[in-house]
Amino acid sequence: MSGTGSIAEVGVPSARSRALAVLRVRSRALAAVLVPTAVAVVLVTARMTGRLAGDPWPTVTLVVCAVAALVLLAGGIFGAVVVRAGPAVTPTVPLPESAAPDLYRLVRDLADRMDVPAPSAIALTPDCDSWLEDRAHAAHRRAGISAGPESEPGAAPVLVIGSPFLWWMRVAELRAVLAPVVAGTGPSAHPDIADARGFVRGLDAAVDIGDRPGLGWIAGPARLLLRLCRTDAAEMERGVAAAASDRAQDVDYGLRIMAQEQVGLAYAGWDRLLTRVALPAWRMGRWPAHLDAGVVSALTELSRRDRLADGFTSRLEERPACDLLEQPGVVDEAASLLAARLFHGGPAETGPDWAPVDWAEYPREVVDRKWRTEAARLHAALDALATAPTPTAPATTPAPATTPAPAPTPAPPTDGLGGPTLERVLGYLTDPAGHCAAGEALAGRLSGDLAREERAADSRAAAEKARGADTMPLFPLQPPRSGRDLLADHVTALVCCAAVDYAGAGPGLDWLDGPVLLVGGERRSDLAPLVLSLVEDGDPAPLRDWLAEVGVRPEKPVRLA
Repeated sequence: MSGTGSIAEVGVPSARSRALAVLRVRSRALAAVLVPTAVAVVLVTARMTGRLAGDPWPTVTLVVCAVAALVLLAGGIFGAVVVRAGPAVTPTVPLPESAAPDLYRLVRDLADRMDVPAPSAIALTPDCDSWLEDRAHAAHRRAGISAGPESEPGAAPVLVIGSPFLWWMRVAELRAVLAPVVAGTGPSAHPDIADARGFVRGLDAAVDIGDRPGLGWIAGPARLLLRLCRTDAAEMERGVAAAASDRAQDVDYGLRIMAQEQVGLAYAGWDRLLTRVALPAWRMGRWPAHLDAGVVSALTELSRRDRLADGFTSRLEERPACDLLEQPGVVDEAASLLAARLFHGGPAETGPDWAPVDWAEYPREVVDRKWRTEAARLHAALDALATAPTPTAPATTPAPATTPAPAPTPAPPTDGLGGPTLERVLGYLTDPAGHCAAGEALAGRLSGDLAREERAADSRAAAEKARGADTMPLFPLQPPRSGRDLLADHVTALVCCAAVDYAGAGPGLDWLDGPVLLVGGERRSDLAPLVLSLVEDGDPAPLRDWLAEVGVRPEKPVRLA
């Protein structure tokens, strides 16, 4: 494998010229800082040689020297901040060579075929993307962020691979997808490009440091320099990407076109798995321990349902890329925990309220607990509305005829069994005197209760972060749900609890839709429109017919969490 000398020959002339333009911005900034000092040196020299004698030169010299010292001090502080400020490092799962010798061998073979330096290390991220990340910054070395050869000055960047790729893609497909990424180490090793990238990253980090007390003035000059070099930096990165793509043209090019289809499919399945399957578990204090293995099941199910994906499952007979790992299960568990931390904000370590769950235990540990927790929240909201004081209008001011009827006050259960019942909810939401007001009142109460629970969780997370634990989510998955959606979800959960308790139904897991209800071993997907008919229209008849068909008696109390 050749060193960096051949890189200039094969070259990235466009990227290098843009890098030099970025460095010229740095040189001009340095020159601007040194101008007052140069003027001060000239004045002092002239004063010492007697060329500037008499007033007002002593005062002018003193003022210029003071300004020069101040500018030099500020410039020195600013330069030190830019040099020492480390840009944010993507949280990843480190993958040492001992844990994946075959994967390292594959990457080095790619680098040899393209005549570029091999990445200094490999790390995994719980996302459907791959890139090179420079971790040789001085601040990273001091903080020990990336201890090892990748943190040495001049080291090649770290190759970050999306963990779902390893489980879904075959070995040949992964090699084809990684080829243009690994080819990027060639331009990255060019000294001008590396220097320009370090300068831009330092400025970007200095902007964030400017938010700290006492360093607010740092952000202004950093933003100005970023604006001056933004266009050239963007064009430099485009040139680097183009050069990397050109280098990788002769490496599995035909297979790469087919593998890109798998990238899109993997992204769709991974997003569905996180939002529909993992998120309910995270909210219950459980994190699926094998998300990457689960994405294979999700994508296989997607291939079965989507005719556009027909034929993709036949690839599963080939060797999966996860075979390149020594212990795929251990790596999958580490990536799954990192995914929970990034997308939900869970702690970095397991505990009594944050435990792993296997897929076999998911229906019982997550689905059933989720339903019963939401059913308990629904009945607690009804109890709160029953005890809340009802405002009454003064006797001397009759209500106009157009005033909507107030929400009915939910009565406590009267079934004589002393437990929460589905009949209580049905009766409350179908009150003919004020269905709309009743639904809005209950939805508002649920939204408020859930918001209070989330604020309490955020307070606990902030307290843990103050103690040094990184628990805040970086990429929240879902926006807040509307009150009507929350009400429909909670009513559905109560119906599922009743079906499990009295109709022999059970909780289940669908790889694409998440928690589902199984009746007689078959998924019942006809419940959602019936619940919406009750919640939105106040019509319980379709739902009552469904309950009778399944064998659920609404007056029976359900078991709550």
